[in-house]
Amino acid sequence: MKKLLRHPTTQAVLARIVGWYFTLALRTTRWTLDGAEHVAPHARGAPAVFAFWHEHLPMLPALIMKAATLPGYRAKPMHALVSQHRDGRFIGDVVRRFGLTSVYGSSTRGGAASLRQLLKLLAHGDHIGITPDGPRGPRRDADAGVAQLSALSGVPIVPVAGRTSRRLVLKTWDRMAIPLPFGRGVLVCGPPIVVARDAWRDAVPGIVEALNRVADRADQLCPT
Repeated sequence: MKKLLRHPTTQAVLARIVGWYFTLALRTTRWTLDGAEHVAPHARGAPAVFAFWHEHLPMLPALIMKAATLPGYRAKPMHALVSQHRDGRFIGDVVRRFGLTSVYGSSTRGGAASLRQLLKLLAHGDHIGITPDGPRGPRRDADAGVAQLSALSGVPIVPVAGRTSRRLVLKTWDRMAIPLPFGRGVLVCGPPIVVARDAWRDAVPGIVEALNRVADRADQLCPT
């Protein structure tokens, strides 16, 4: 059974099914955007590094959908950094359905190459979505890579979190919340964080604090 589930054809079919499900769940959720002023400049085209804890990963397509409703919206490509592991490839196949492209790498495998690719995309004016505690945790413990990316590119980090009133919380290391259809949803965007080029290591605690702040606010605004 494990061999069958790992087969590329099976993985492709499962990714399509999961993509269909998330399309249903996200599009039947009534979304509100808290902190629209923080995402508005980037909806109009300014590049950004959208950072969110791994547990909020399923909400990234909803952010794209909601940003598209803001005045002056200008469509820009969004790229998500995902693991080179098989699970990361599966996630990449799922998010592709929502117009996201994947950059494969992590702090431990392909880190330097993926960083160069992300910097090139930001220089081109594109957006990046990144989970600083991914792909395997510890939960809500940020890797310094997100600070380094912002410092080297000069592009601000926008902390993001999302919650839905109807959700299934997985018993995984990140406690990922899977949205269920026909509920209420909230997306929270915090003030952009500008990281000085020579102080990216010192910026990590502030990034963690900002990500926890938006995550806590999302929980407050959208309890179960």
